[in-house]
Amino acid sequence: MELALDTSSQEISIALSDKGTVISSYTWPTSHNETVELLPRITHLLEQNKVTMEKLDAVYVAHGPGSFNSLRVGLSIAKGLAYSLKIPIIGLSTLEILAYPFALTKLPIYPILRVSNDRIATAQYKNVESWQCLQQEHLTTVELLCLQITEPVVFCGEINEEICEVLKKNLGSKAILPKLPNIGHPKSITRLGWERLSNGKHDNVFTLQPHYLREPHITKSKKRLPFAVPGQLPVKEEASESNGSQS
Repeated sequence: MELALDTSSQEISIALSDKGTVISSYTWPTSHNETVELLPRITHLLEQNKVTMEKLDAVYVAHGPGSFNSLRVGLSIAKGLAYSLKIPIIGLSTLEILAYPFALTKLPIYPILRVSNDRIATAQYKNVESWQCLQQEHLTTVELLCLQITEPVVFCGEINEEICEVLKKNLGSKAILPKLPNIGHPKSITRLGWERLSNGKHDNVFTLQPHYLREPHITKSKKRLPFAVPGQLPVKEEASESNGSQS
């Protein structure tokens, strides 16, 4: 039995699977309250299927890109379970999870995650004899993404009306937009996870980290004034090179 967790997008998914086949799953819109919601729902999922924690053989978890806090919660719980139960953990890209339901189209697939008002995260996947990532995850805008499209492609993921209009305006019939862009999260994560587990691929529970594609806003610290001892002038700090934020 395997447990799958995806807290990275607008819909939270948890699933119980047997060799990659979903036995039972829950999916619900995120309220950004995963700290309170996730563990009780996992417990209920297991109890409903009469499965104890000790029967789990692996944990699959979406590691991003996605919301900072939501990813932290999902990964923390997944890593905690993997460590305590001494079972493998497999981290999966959120973008790949979004793209995988459309693998049978044989067309290039661009999953989309909104990261700000004007920027998106995307990548390119395609089933070319085997499932492959042809363009690595990166940040861009919908307009810039349209400029590189020269053939019909499938767009899926977090596509609102505004993004849909831009795609249709710039690409016309080249933009293929499935009516149910977010279907299949539990099946995607369990199938992808099982494929990697079967091939002996899993992650290190200590080093697996969230993949944000950009530095979370809450990690940006404000420069503090040096501490001054009464009666003394404050000591000047030497200038140091600051690390640039990730994009």
